[in-house]
Amino acid sequence: MHIVAFIAAFAIFVLGLWLFGLAFSVTSLMGPTFIAGILCVSLSMAIPFHLLRD
Repeated sequence: MHIVAFIAAFAIFVLGLWLFGLAFSVTSLMGPTFIAGILCVSLSMAIPFHLLRD
């Protein structure tokens, strides 16, 4: 279970970093794209903090 949670958190983290970079290259919806990247990175940090405490 820990490995699956780690892989999911890592994938969400990479998606968030990709959204950060994408936000500066799109011409519209820069703000929502950047905020989505922040939310993805925050979620990817919350998964190990809450699910993998043991």
